[in-house]
Amino acid sequence: MLLPVDYVIKGEEYRGDGYFTVAWSPFAKADKYEIATKVPAVGGIAELYYMDREGKLNLFCLQRSWYGGLRAMLRERCDASLEKDPYRLSVLVKWRDRLYYRYTRSESAADMADAMFFFMETYCPGSGVCEHSGRYDRIFLKEIDAGKLTTT
Repeated sequence: MLLPVDYVIKGEEYRGDGYFTVAWSPFAKADKYEIATKVPAVGGIAELYYMDREGKLNLFCLQRSWYGGLRAMLRERCDASLEKDPYRLSVLVKWRDRLYYRYTRSESAADMADAMFFFMETYCPGSGVCEHSGRYDRIFLKEIDAGKLTTT
């Protein structure tokens, strides 16, 4: 299977700070059978969304996967029969035909830790849910989606 080169986390250091670019795959409808053929079995970070009645995508799961790979993790997260978390299960049941995902690959567990730390501190400041790698004084991150939408 050819890996999509563009959907990757890239990082560099400058004056003790970490600068990351996260290039996301295109949004795709979450179906465990499609995921099995389209998502690589490599480490990375994935986001799962549900589309509400107004057509807005709502993030309900952000997760990294190292040993099991993105493919296995996304297949599990999209299957209500395997989901153990009550909140995620309720979303899977309610919005089962309106689930979407995107992912980015990484060959570095430390880069994934820093990116996850940035995301969690952005979404839930001070929660302490994720620890960074300890390599940098500060972490900066830019996101690029496959539709050419760029956020900072």
